[in-house]
Amino acid sequence: MIKVGQQKLSANDFEKILYSGEKIELDSGALDRVERSFTFLKSYSQNKIIYGINTGLGPMAQYKISDEDQRQLQYNLIRSHSSGAGQPIGEDLSRATMLARLNSLMQGASGVHPSTVTILRDLLNEKISACIFERGGVGASGDLVQLAHLALNMIGEGEVLSEGTWRSAKEVYQSKNIKPLEIHLREGLALMNGTSAMTGVGMANVIHARYLLVCSIMLSAITNELMKSFDDHFSFELNHVKLHKGQSKVAEVIRTLLADSKLIRKRPEHLYHRKIEEAVFTDKVQEYYSLRCVPQILGPIYDTLLEVQRVLEDEVNSANDNPVIDHEKEMVYHGGNFHGDYVSLAMDKLKISVTKLSMLSERQLNYLLNDKLNQKLPPFINLGKLGLNLGLQGMQFTATSTVAENQTLSYPMYLHSISNNNDNQDIVSMGCNAALMTRKVIDNSFVVLAVQTLAVAQAIDFLKYHTRMSSFTHKFFDEVRALVPPIIEDKPRYHDIQVIRKYLIGLGATTPLT
Repeated sequence: MIKVGQQKLSANDFEKILYSGEKIELDSGALDRVERSFTFLKSYSQNKIIYGINTGLGPMAQYKISDEDQRQLQYNLIRSHSSGAGQPIGEDLSRATMLARLNSLMQGASGVHPSTVTILRDLLNEKISACIFERGGVGASGDLVQLAHLALNMIGEGEVLSEGTWRSAKEVYQSKNIKPLEIHLREGLALMNGTSAMTGVGMANVIHARYLLVCSIMLSAITNELMKSFDDHFSFELNHVKLHKGQSKVAEVIRTLLADSKLIRKRPEHLYHRKIEEAVFTDKVQEYYSLRCVPQILGPIYDTLLEVQRVLEDEVNSANDNPVIDHEKEMVYHGGNFHGDYVSLAMDKLKISVTKLSMLSERQLNYLLNDKLNQKLPPFINLGKLGLNLGLQGMQFTATSTVAENQTLSYPMYLHSISNNNDNQDIVSMGCNAALMTRKVIDNSFVVLAVQTLAVAQAIDFLKYHTRMSSFTHKFFDEVRALVPPIIEDKPRYHDIQVIRKYLIGLGATTPLT
């Protein structure tokens, strides 16, 4: 059980709740803050102009709302902005959004009725997921459209995902004995006017990017091993003189994975401690960059992932709506905590990094498939009849085109502001777009790594290095071959790619990268 509101929620907490079925409970002290914030605002807002309570919204804030219309304003806001398009986001992303919004409201600075947070708790624990569409918010004034759909479900309208099926929220609530949210003061605006969609999706992205990086380091290590690379390019001595944490960490992981390999070569034994007579060296002096520079390429990705995780954890533990209610100082502050630039920029950094990771994978794949480069394997690691059979030739097209899509998707959304809302929102973050595009890049990259995994296993079959491989590589190979047999005859392989993609996600999830 994870207590929400007691301390900062971390990416690890999100992982446990989203993917391990961990239940949540609300910290009593934080719940008391929510109650006091609501009670203060209800009293304080009498005879004062408080945005979104007794004013119109956005550029219509100059219009006063009468006392009898204030609750209706909140319902009108929710219903009018439930205008999303595209496909519903994935169940994990919906739940991540709900958890992010819950945690923000639990900071006690939003002036919502306590029933707002208790229903979010109940929905999460019952695994009832909001129907949130991909297209909508521009990420300043928050994720208005995406979060409107969450609010719509909370008031018992629209459809929700429950037990794998889309059903009306009203029907599901009745079956689970859940009372829909009733508007008391500003619950509509407080639910919508924040960064929780981009932040929730971003937290899920951080988790899956970590899985991806783990797998990329593993596949890079195995590729180096099969090509009998020299060990100095991932040695402590070489990497510690460049003062980047990520580079040293990646090199350390590779050393650990290959510690008992009998294939990795030591440079002194081959090039230093014997006299070289030939004019053209038979031993390659240095490997191609996609093998030799793995710590320098994946190291920045490791560092970027840590930076992005810090930004997302700060955001998810923040009050990020408007206005902010300070019941202790008895003041209401108007501003722009809903603006998503922190998350948008972080997501752009992450997707650029992940795209580079997929580019490295594609280059390593190309090296394995091109016999003229590796000089060890048949073309396309073809284990059938050369000319008649095609090996992994078709799969390479999939990997290459997928990396090209990643490269196009990596244009920064952070720079793509378009003024809207009668120019009230004249510079925006596009943060949810950035987060969802990052998820697409991560999903794409698992496909590329799946093809690389099939190539690595195929190379092991051909080279017959089983007795000389590291124990890690041997285990990895056995697990892959338990899922997919060697590729000899030409058959449709799209199922193989999906099977290995799922395997890699599970492998990344169970392998810590600290």
